[in-house]
Order: sequence, then structure tokens, then C-alpha cells
Amino acid sequence: MHLILVFFFYGIICCSGSHSAYAPMPRLLLVSFDGFRADYLKKYEFPHLQDFIKDGVLVEDITNAFITKTFPNHYSIVTGLYEESHGIVANEMFDAATNKTFSQFNDKDPFWWNEAVPIWVTNQLQENRTSASAMWPGTDVKIHNTTPHFFMKYDSAIGFNERVENIIAWLNSSNPLVSFATLYWEEPDASGHKYGPEDTKNMIGVLKEVDNLIGLLVEKLKASKLWEEINVIITSDHGMAQCSPDRLIKLDDCIDRNSYTLVDKSPVAAILPKNETYVYNMLKNCSAYMKIYLKEEIPDHYHYHHNKRIQPIILVADEGWTIVQNESLSRLGDHGYDNSLRSMHPFLAAHGPAFRKGYRQNSIYTVDIYPMMCHILGLMPQPNNGTLSHAKCLLADQWCINVPEAIGIVIGVFIVLTTLTCLIIIMKSRTASVHPFSRLQLQEDDDDPLIG
Repeated sequence: MHLILVFFFYGIICCSGSHSAYAPMPRLLLVSFDGFRADYLKKYEFPHLQDFIKDGVLVEDITNAFITKTFPNHYSIVTGLYEESHGIVANEMFDAATNKTFSQFNDKDPFWWNEAVPIWVTNQLQENRTSASAMWPGTDVKIHNTTPHFFMKYDSAIGFNERVENIIAWLNSSNPLVSFATLYWEEPDASGHKYGPEDTKNMIGVLKEVDNLIGLLVEKLKASKLWEEINVIITSDHGMAQCSPDRLIKLDDCIDRNSYTLVDKSPVAAILPKNETYVYNMLKNCSAYMKIYLKEEIPDHYHYHHNKRIQPIILVADEGWTIVQNESLSRLGDHGYDNSLRSMHPFLAAHGPAFRKGYRQNSIYTVDIYPMMCHILGLMPQPNNGTLSHAKCLLADQWCINVPEAIGIVIGVFIVLTTLTCLIIIMKSRTASVHPFSRLQLQEDDDDPLIG
């Protein structure tokens, strides 16, 4: 019985292996299609992406970080940290101590990025390996005095094809060998803002083009003989919600705009007040479709407290509502809303030697992607908010079992061992009850035995 237990648990340990089983130098390409809402996969056809998933893995729903905007979530993916820890707390930021501002047009100051260490920096500094990037947010900034060995300065005018050509060329470089690379594309986010996710007439064409770009990427990886050796993750930063000119929250109807500075805009507006109590009181009943929080009152599950760049007051619009001062609606789709909303969630698909084949999982967290990538690359992760065990079922070298299955196996093994023990006891008992053969003893008065 003890031997059976030993072999059972030895089997569990052996099945968990290490990344060395699938490649001497693990390689990983991380791809983001901005604003790719998870349920687009159910509403539209993606033949190229589905082919990619068929021999790989799919996480149908990713709970991303609050706030659900581009810069914060792209940094959460590559650091495994929530915004309060990595410091990129919004697309627009203000630091009162230095009087510095951050925006998508003014994002190159390392000051904003140095509160965390992204994986491309770790990959180069920890193992002396090489990273490359085609326009992932932050990769053209000297974070901790380090950029990827190969990178492109961000320019939205540069097409997807050129970005892919650069990535393929860098991955084919043998001196130095690139082990980690990132690739970013602005769609379907740009069109989601323009049309809104519910405009199927326009979005069907946009998403077909996105799928064609995925097909192009796979085709070029195959043509370059990289397909079988490289691990590819395709994911996104957030989803998209439908907005309407009938769902506007006008701050000018509630408060004089001279009493505060609007640091970041809808749907999570960051307010720097001149008089905190006055501004809070004026805004708290401004709209039934908006929540207002003092910084210290922000719900814990947002992980959005402990950073000086988070402004004293934040406003959180309900799904589909837009916060403005007095202007008209500028976009029919938006993101940034509460990260518990399914409309805000992206997906993750992955393919390569590190991943299982044909496996689907319901959900993980955005911050779980980072420890998974570190595991694949054999890197010691920086401190992070992610959990590798949430993603380990995606990995080929991990023994994967959930809690109900584990309980079932333990109970099953216990029943089998108990049954075997009982059978052994019964068999021993029966054997003991049968007398062994003994030679017949003759009595003294018996006749002599016949001799034939």
C-alpha cells in the first residue's frame, strides 16, 4: 500500500517537468491587438485565429486591471502588477511633486515607467539575453536605463506589415539571438472607438482584417522556419463598450470648471480639486450614472489606492455613459470602465512548444500573464501580483488539476487502497482458518497397517 502511494505522488511530481523539456533556449513573441473584446470571438468569424487556437490554448475571458485603459493594462501585462504598483495609473497623468504630465503624446520620460521592471528589461539584464519590440507601449523608453536591443519608436503611421517584417528579421538574427519580442497593433481599438462595438456592419470588416493580419503573422513565422520553435501569445489590453449621445454626464451642469483640473477624462475621470471637500460635495449628486470616490474611499478590489499619481477624486461612469465637461460625444465606443464588466475583458490565445494543444480555459487575470511568461523564458520574476498556478493548465510542462478533480482523485485512491487492504485482511483470515496437513498418528491398539 505504501509503495502505491509513493508511486502515485512520484507521478504527480514527475509530470510537472521544466521548460528545458521543450527548448534549450525558450523563445516567446507577445502580440497585442488593442481593444479586442473577448466576446468578439463568439460574435464574428476568425478562421485564421481559430486555426491558431486549434493546436494551442484559449483563455476565453481575461479580467484586466482597473482602469481598463491602454497604457495601464499594457504595463500590467508585462510587469504582473496592478496600476497602483507599476505607476502607469492612467493614459493621462499629473505628478504634483514634479509638476510633470504624462500623455500618449508625452510618454518618453523614464520617470513614469521606473516604478516597475518590465519583462523585456528583466530578460536582458537577468540572463543577458536579447529582447525586441515593434511599438509595444513603453518599449521605446529607457526604463531603468534599458531599452530592448531592437525596437521601433512608436509611429501609428507605420503599418502592421512593416512591424511584422521587423519582428521576423530580429527573431531570425543569430547574433544576438532574440528570446523575447513584443508586437502591438492599434486595431480593433481605433475602429471600436469610431463605430462602437455594436455596429456590426462596420466592425465585421475591421475584425476580418484583424484576422487576416493574424494569418499574415503566422504565414511569415512559418516561412521563416520559426513557427515550430517559437511560443506566441496573442492577447489584448481591454474590450470596448457602446456609447451614445443620449448617455452624457455633463460636469458643467454641476460645478464650475475653474474649481478643479480634469487630469484624465471619461469614463474614469481624474479630478485634482482646488478645495477637495467643496468639489466632492458638488459632484457627489451630479449623476445617478456615475460614482464618485475620494482617493481613500476607492474600493479595495480596484487595487487603485497606493500611488501618488492617483488623484484625490475619481469619477467612474456606468457602462456606456460618458463624462464630459460640456462637449458633445466624441466617440461611439469607449473603454476604461469597471474591470468587472464583461465588455471590458480581452482574451488570450497561445501556441507553441510551451503550451498544451487544444485546451480551453474560462479565465485568468491580466497580471497572471507575466509569471507565465517568466516561467516559459526561465526567468526569475520580479515581485508581482500575478499567480502562476492560475495559468499553469495552459502549459505543457505543468501537471494540471483543479481542486474538485484533486479531491476526487484522493478519495478514489483512498477507496482503492481501503478495498485492497480489506481484501488482504480477508485472505489472510481465510488462510489462517485452514489447518495444515499433518501425518496420521496410529493408536497403540490399532492393528498393524496393511502392507500391500
